[in-house]
Amino acid sequence: MDRVNFRTQILTRHLQTHQTNTIDLLNTAPCVSYTPPELSEPSPNFDTTSLRKLLDGQSVEDIDYIFNLMIQSNLFCPRERGGKVFIAPDFNQSMEQQREMTMRRIDYLREKGVFDGWFDKKGPEGDLWRFSQAESVSVFDHSLGIKLGVHFFLWGGAIRFMGTKRHHDKWYKPTETLEVKGCFAMTELGHGSNVRGIETITRYDASTGEFIINTPCESAQKYWIGGAANHATHTVVFSQLEINGVNQGVHAFIAQIRDENGNVCPNIRIADCGHKIGLNGVDNGRIWFDNLRIPRENLLNSVADVSPDGQYLSAIKDPDQRFAAFLAPLTSGRVTIAASSMNTTKIGLATAIRYSLSRRAFSIRPNEPEVLLLDYPSHQRRLLPLLAKTYALSFASNYLKMIYVKRTPESIKTVHVVSSALKAVLTWHCMRTLQVECREACGGQGLKTENHVGHLKSEYDVQLTFEGDNNVLMQQISKALLAEFLAAKKRNKPIRGLGLEHLNKPAPIIPTHLTSSTLRTTQFQTDIFCLRERDLLHRFVTEVSQHQSQGESKEHIFTVTYQTAEDLGRAFSDRLILQTYLDVEATVPGGPLKSVLGLMRSMYTTIVLEEDASFLRYGYLSTDNAAVVRKEVLKLCSELRPHALSLVSSFGIPDAFLAPIAFNWVDANAWSSV
Repeated sequence: MDRVNFRTQILTRHLQTHQTNTIDLLNTAPCVSYTPPELSEPSPNFDTTSLRKLLDGQSVEDIDYIFNLMIQSNLFCPRERGGKVFIAPDFNQSMEQQREMTMRRIDYLREKGVFDGWFDKKGPEGDLWRFSQAESVSVFDHSLGIKLGVHFFLWGGAIRFMGTKRHHDKWYKPTETLEVKGCFAMTELGHGSNVRGIETITRYDASTGEFIINTPCESAQKYWIGGAANHATHTVVFSQLEINGVNQGVHAFIAQIRDENGNVCPNIRIADCGHKIGLNGVDNGRIWFDNLRIPRENLLNSVADVSPDGQYLSAIKDPDQRFAAFLAPLTSGRVTIAASSMNTTKIGLATAIRYSLSRRAFSIRPNEPEVLLLDYPSHQRRLLPLLAKTYALSFASNYLKMIYVKRTPESIKTVHVVSSALKAVLTWHCMRTLQVECREACGGQGLKTENHVGHLKSEYDVQLTFEGDNNVLMQQISKALLAEFLAAKKRNKPIRGLGLEHLNKPAPIIPTHLTSSTLRTTQFQTDIFCLRERDLLHRFVTEVSQHQSQGESKEHIFTVTYQTAEDLGRAFSDRLILQTYLDVEATVPGGPLKSVLGLMRSMYTTIVLEEDASFLRYGYLSTDNAAVVRKEVLKLCSELRPHALSLVSSFGIPDAFLAPIAFNWVDANAWSSV
């Protein structure tokens, strides 16, 4: 008991001694407060409007119109946080509720006339308008973008490009008004990227003039079909076509799967794919066809047809060429995926960088203010290279859109290769930006769904395998480059196309000792990217030739040479991105904007040199030069730092689409906001 009393007396004296000091500390210690970065950061020294126009081109007004429509409606879940109104889907809703909200938002946009004239707008301007509509809605919610993309670009695109006048006359108007809600049944449980291997079978019954579609086994069920679980009334079915016992390969057919009351049609079975890690506003479903009969006219016959008496008709006799011509127009899916990945990336970067321009942590010296996160070199290294790379990849995305909308029969191969490359590289960049850097750079706040950066990763994850697994796409690129190289060699003529003309020149020579000034020259940047691509192509040609000389099959050869193929695919992509950047930069007159563009280009090329192991692996950089590159990245970060706010502001994304931590995160988390 004496010991207890003794301890009580000690604690009492301790509290009495420190009471006054504690009260003083509470009264005098300044609380953390929010200061808008616009008040502390340098004013832009370049025209941010001009920079945004380089990103969005002639679509700025169309994009802003869609943004404003969404901001104005309560359907887009406006909420006040920290004195600002933000819009974002309510991810606390059940899967069923999220799906219903997606359809209600689509109906709202339809009522506002957003889709009016969807199929009427012709030429490149019409295609660019369609892309801008799709990209804009995806900024709010990826589920909304996917749902509309499936209906208009996949279902609608199949009608437009695979069909002929009879299909256009019948299906355009109800598709535009959403009287018909379409989906796209290509993927099966047993086959995804390998479209040629799908197992659904369609046969023709000449006695009735009907096709009969059948799911012969469980692995042939259509899987992940967006819209199928709840809302779609019709689908484009991809199936093997068997005529008189001969398999004519994959073809596409129109089939009704629900009636006007939403009931599943006879000879159709539909099941839900269930809850997903993201995109729960999209009703993905599975479809089985039990000898479903459809009219002969429902074959999409732009490439091939079947006569009433059951004769197979096609002007393209070679099955490989026919298959390529059949699928070529569907490249628009990869174009929209690449473009939307950049918008998602911009949301993550704008949020993380704005937060880092107002959030402080630790003091360098006693009694000094804590330091802004973006003033730490380590934080700059995390975010600013990604910012520069996002600009480079956005310019490349615009290039992809332009070659798509201006495509000709002669350029289809180029569109296919470029879309494969950029779909892969841009979606990889998006996922890395969101998770590895933006989410972690925001600390605990990055875990909150309302702050977007963490949750967007789950929403966007599917794009790495949707419309082609990225690693498979890299190998497809290398196969195309190999074919171009061998064809030119066989003709004994210079190689042309795909930007490979540099192979006709002597190999570039890289300086033995790199300096900061050398690293920033366009000549060096172009030389080392071209050197890497040409060397890897020659290595790939040599590897394939060695395996061929041993009598191995083509399929086996591409399986065992995948490492070089993937390295080559990335090399092609990086060189292409640099070239598109230089083309954009050349359109800008001398001045502050051109200087900032040059700075970001040097950051893009230097970070690629540092992060891609192939430059060291194959000897394009010595270890000493790699050390110079590493130091240059930090130097470029410090030079880009004053422009960070201006660069994310130039994205043109309204404040309402960003997150509370991008603005007054103190008030947004105050007790009064609970």
